[in-house]
Amino acid sequence: MDKHRTYKYYDLVMAAFVTVLLCSNFIGAAKQATVTFPILGTVTFGAGVLFFPISYIFGDILTEVYGYARDRRVVWAGFGALAFASLMAWVVVHLPAAQSDWMKSYQGQLEGVFGNAWRIAAGSMIAFWSGSFANSFVLAKLKIRTEGKWLWVRTIGSTLVGEAVDSSLFYFIAFAGIWATGDVLKVTVMQYFLKTGWEVVMTPVTYRVVGFLKRAESEDFYDRKTRFTPFTLDA
Repeated sequence: MDKHRTYKYYDLVMAAFVTVLLCSNFIGAAKQATVTFPILGTVTFGAGVLFFPISYIFGDILTEVYGYARDRRVVWAGFGALAFASLMAWVVVHLPAAQSDWMKSYQGQLEGVFGNAWRIAAGSMIAFWSGSFANSFVLAKLKIRTEGKWLWVRTIGSTLVGEAVDSSLFYFIAFAGIWATGDVLKVTVMQYFLKTGWEVVMTPVTYRVVGFLKRAESEDFYDRKTRFTPFTLDA
């Protein structure tokens, strides 16, 4: 791997990844949504599940095109962004509020949305870190095993593993003892199927983006000599 090589789109993909990660974890994670389908009936899920899987699609694209090591840098960037967002939310919530009627009302709303931010952030960071590295590792290994064929096997297979790790950690860390245990289990299982379903649905888009980036960057990296430790920022 040429550590000094620069890419035209790598930084843009990183920025998009971090944006999706932050928004999906802090805007939609705490809300339980319910939708009724004709055959399935009533389905309850965390609202953030509509957008969070996009970060895994970015992870697949990054690993497939640029390799595990460069995806590792993006994962750490996302981890740092979540840590800062958590700290900022805690500081903002705990700053003394002005004694106006509007602020007294708004402080309660702020605490309702971000008061549980430390648990959401802890769950997000642990689950995201573990799931993302599992996803990237599996995809990189499958790429070598399949000799670069059958991209859909790599993207879906790695997501099945990564999302299993992510889903099994996040909701229990963030909401155990806050939501009813049955709700935690129900949302966790439903989230897993929805997230992996997103990967299947988005496969044609993933193919197009991967193909475009490989041509534009003249890169199609194979992790044959990669050190798969997550504890480094080396590219």
